Amino acid sequence: MAIPTSKSELLSAISVTFDRLNADLARVPESRANEYSMPGHVAGKQMSPCCLVSYLIGWNRLVLKWLHQDDLSIPVDFPETGFKWNQLGLLAEKFYADYADLSWAELTEQLTLVKAELVEQITSRSDEELYGIVWYEKWTKGRMIQFNTSSPYINARGRIRKWLN
Repeated sequence: MAIPTSKSELLSAISVTFDRLNADLARVPESRANEYSMPGHVAGKQMSPCCLVSYLIGWNRLVLKWLHQDDLSIPVDFPETGFKWNQLGLLAEKFYADYADLSWAELTEQLTLVKAELVEQITSRSDEELYGIVWYEKWTKGRMIQFNTSSPYINARGRIRKWLN
């Protein structure tokens, strides 16, 4: 899939990649959703499908936080307060813990809801805001959103498909 360069392309990428991922998540037996048998986001550690969905929810909510802070002219602490870009494994484990009490059905529902919130946020913004201005280092807002939505959806789908087979 080509890298989005406009709001419409970003919305399409999110929709297509999410729908494909969601179809594969629906194939995960609830009885195996907490099975720690998938390579994790930290080298040498295993995770479950629940962890994978928690990771996606965490990143999607983090993107919403970035957008909200930016809207309020509050400096964004990328990637997250207390974490540096070289600590993404620790951030992944935080996301696993944040949603550990949710059932498989609740997790997949939360993922659908947070994706819908992101779509609303993207829809309310102009192409200029999303792709016409550098937002973080050399990246536009649209590219930062894509890095943390449609790209991880593709990666997660590959992980789930491999795990299911």
